[in-house]
Amino acid sequence: MNIELVQLAGRDGDTAYNLSRTLSAIASCADDTALLVFPETHLTGFVGGQQLAQVAEPLTGPTLGAVLQAVRERGVSVVVGLAENHHGTFYNTSVLVTPEGIALQYRKTHLWPSERGDFTPGDRFTTVLWQGVRVGLLICYDIELPETGRALAQLGAELIIVTNGNMDPYGPVHRTSIMARAQENQAFAVMVNRVGSGDDGLVFAGGSMVVDPFGRVLLEAGRDEIRHVVALDLDQLKAARRDYDYLKDRRLLLSGEQIEHSDGRRELLIGASQ
Repeated sequence: MNIELVQLAGRDGDTAYNLSRTLSAIASCADDTALLVFPETHLTGFVGGQQLAQVAEPLTGPTLGAVLQAVRERGVSVVVGLAENHHGTFYNTSVLVTPEGIALQYRKTHLWPSERGDFTPGDRFTTVLWQGVRVGLLICYDIELPETGRALAQLGAELIIVTNGNMDPYGPVHRTSIMARAQENQAFAVMVNRVGSGDDGLVFAGGSMVVDPFGRVLLEAGRDEIRHVVALDLDQLKAARRDYDYLKDRRLLLSGEQIEHSDGRRELLIGASQ
């Protein structure tokens, strides 16, 4: 399975610019690419306050509609993030878009302190079966909490995809975190970060990574814009769990209501207060 990491700079609040770069990347990807992964809130950039209400869109809005059209024309899938407006409530959301539509949506459950006055945290973890692999999404600060990766693993995740907006001086934190989430859950982990500077002076750390189920780094990007394709050997999933299986050997389960959907999605509800 070939996955392209699209590590880009973005413009906060400039949806037209960010969308144009997204569509260009989709149109120019290799023929054997299965999935492109973009940074956190890549379509809208980071927005808050009054600007958030002006920029945020519903998942049925024109921006994701344009992404869906491009995905259908190219015959690929995409993971990309945006500021979501759901009937006046705002979420930091990432979606898996396939030619059939939005296969998976995830609202960031663990908000960074500066987000908490603007966004509402999500209340569930979700996975979906995509091209024979069970996929789960996380966003940036989520990965610093080990329970997030474990929640997805408890739902059967074999591939954890992280849209990231990590900034200096915290790059090393996410390097360690993504390796740990992959190794402790014996799953592939793909993390795509933003680069460049934001409107508020933040400098984004780059360092997008792909880690295999043994916790070994398959790719690590630098601090510049880069597009790089990584081929995942899915046989490594079984190999990592051949001698021991952390999920089967654990003696503690995460609490929460688990729901099986007819379309293949699995959800673990954690409650909005968390």
